[in-house]
Amino acid sequence: MEPNILIIGANGQIGTELTSKLREIYPPNQVVACDIRRPDYDTLNAGPFEFVNVLDKENVKQVFLKYRPQQVYLLAALLSATGEQNPKLAWDLNMNGLLNVLDFAVEFKVAKVYWPSSIAVFGPNSPKKNTPQFCVMDPNTVYGISKLAGERWCQYYYKRFDLDVRSLRYPGLISWKAMPGGGTTDYAIHIFHEALKKQSYSSFLAADTVLPMMYMDDAIRGTIELMDADEANINIRSSYNFAGLSFSPKTLAEEIQKHIPSFKMHYKKHDERQEIANSWPHNIDDSDAKKDWAWKPEFNLDKLTLAMLENLKGGKRI
Repeated sequence: MEPNILIIGANGQIGTELTSKLREIYPPNQVVACDIRRPDYDTLNAGPFEFVNVLDKENVKQVFLKYRPQQVYLLAALLSATGEQNPKLAWDLNMNGLLNVLDFAVEFKVAKVYWPSSIAVFGPNSPKKNTPQFCVMDPNTVYGISKLAGERWCQYYYKRFDLDVRSLRYPGLISWKAMPGGGTTDYAIHIFHEALKKQSYSSFLAADTVLPMMYMDDAIRGTIELMDADEANINIRSSYNFAGLSFSPKTLAEEIQKHIPSFKMHYKKHDERQEIANSWPHNIDDSDAKKDWAWKPEFNLDKLTLAMLENLKGGKRI
């Protein structure tokens, strides 16, 4: 019998595509999309949906009771830039939401839990180049602080309760199916929409700000590969470094100009997100993910740019 799977935060940038992909792999009626907001028509009608506020323990418990899930993906979070506007809410949602789900996962004997971390766990004193799996981690955003604390809780629940928790430190994720949720790397999605609409874009990050990025297809595939990997091969129980490619706004703009020669790039003089970006790595060493479960990205910058422009020009998300 196929497992019941809960995806909490199914309406977000990651959840939208993960829900769709898991419903291709498993019977759609066993992949339960959960969110505090009503989903789009396709998600609502492709399989079961439950309204879930991850901070409402009784609400979460009732969903666990109803479906008795064997896998849970917890994606509900307040991201870096949005979190700085309301740090107490970000901490509450990102931390207590995780603890609620971990507690019910233990109580209901869930086989596997997935929870995403982020490159935001690194900070000003973390190595910027080939940032290793284990190093100084001094995040300076509430998002990064909550993700680092969450990693330690995941490790704790694995050690204390033998709960099979798995996690990836996502870089900036680039997708066309759903708009981003307020992260520092969101420029790398907005730029494609504006390039097609206006042939120009004003970046909130400086031209030479190199950050780790990944095309969403790679992120979804890597997430499912991690969850499918033999438990004996999972040696990192905090969160795996997870890399795709790295580039700056200037490099991305030049790649777009190969397809839209009239495209012009501008840069804002100051944006609070620049300070966040300055504290993050330029590129990530993900050798543990490669070794433990054979992770390998498929999208380089050329392939990513082409995929974004072709899908957006198809009239789906302009």
